[in-house]
Parts: sequence; structure tokens; C-alpha cells
Amino acid sequence: MSAPQLIYVFDPLCGWCYACAPALAALAHSWPDRLEMLPSGLFSETGARELSPDWARYAWGNDQRIEDMTGQIFSEDYHRDVLLGKNVRFDSALINRALTAIRAIDPTLEPKLLHELQVARYIKGRNTAEGSVVAQVASTVASLAGQVLDASAFESRLHTDELLADETYTRIQATQRFMNQLNIRGVPQLLLHADGKFEAIDSSELYQNPAPLVDRLRRRLS
Repeated sequence: MSAPQLIYVFDPLCGWCYACAPALAALAHSWPDRLEMLPSGLFSETGARELSPDWARYAWGNDQRIEDMTGQIFSEDYHRDVLLGKNVRFDSALINRALTAIRAIDPTLEPKLLHELQVARYIKGRNTAEGSVVAQVASTVASLAGQVLDASAFESRLHTDELLADETYTRIQATQRFMNQLNIRGVPQLLLHADGKFEAIDSSELYQNPAPLVDRLRRRLS
């Protein structure tokens, strides 16, 4: 019988996924080899869009509500330079490719890269739909783990590597089939896979102090 696994369904540009970053970090620290990251593609391909003033107002209002409820910071730099920036797309495609690429190097780096890209966007106000930004952050994350990742070459891969694009597309398609099979309608969603069954974890647990969730899951995963 295979060991129990944790499955995390997400999109890099989902504000609620950013809101549960402390919980994801705790899970990744506690079970680095049992955490499976599944990008949903919610805000890529047909889900991507230009950041219009109307969408920016909607997103900022939603972000402020998330901040009030969870304490996760959405900075004014993010509001000004990303949501209200010029020629900015709301598109997680390049982030998804970067996550797929770094997963191939070391799967334990994937949640770390996701978190650092969220910090770059929501706190530092950097446009993470741009390949240069994504590549710089990925290079830094890789270097902290003792891996060498040239930012310029990695940025080129994000735009031109057809194999990486296909792998990312296949991965997202598999996630969407998985979501349909389990009737998952939104992200984030954390699941425990044990004894051949999937147990959905109430998302409200992801927005609180993660210690009780980690303790409960430790009993289940032991």
C-alpha cells in the first residue's frame, strides 16, 4: 500500500491561494516528499486576460477582503504597479511553466518558488506575468537550494521551449480531469489521499494558524 499523500490544487494568481501560503509552507516543511502540487490553469490560456481598470478594481476589492480575513498583505506597490500598471496581463502561464521546470529539478522547490513569486507580486509589486521576473525569482530560489539556474537562459525557456510548454499543458489538463472527477469547483483545495480515497480538507483551515492542521494531518499521515 502506498504512503498517504497531500495534494494541493491551486493557481499562482489566485488571491485565496496566496492567503494560505503559511499553511502550504508548513505542509511543505513537514512533508516535503508527500506534497503533490497540481496547477489548475484557472488564470492561463482562456482564463487569462488584460488587466482592465474594471478588473483591477474588482481584484483589489477582493484582495482587500482576503487581507482583512487572513492577514496576508496586499501592498500598495502591488496595487499601483501591477493592478494599475500599463500593459499588464493577468496570466499565470509562464509561472506554471516555471513551476513545472523547477519541479523537474527538485520537486521540493516547487512550493518554495510559488511562495517567492507570490511575495514578488503581492508584496514587492513585481509583474509575475513577465518572463524576466519569473526567471529572476526562479534563479534565486534555485541558488538557495544549491542549484545553478541561469536567469537569462531560463527566461528564454519559458517563452520558447515547446517541450516545457507541452509538459505544462499536459499537467494542467490532468489536474482539470482530476478536479472534474472529484467535483472540485474552485481553488485552493487541499486533499489527503490515503487508503485509496481522497479526503477534501476544508479550505477554511488553510487560512488560519497552520499548527492545528499540521498536528491533525500528522496523526493521519503517521
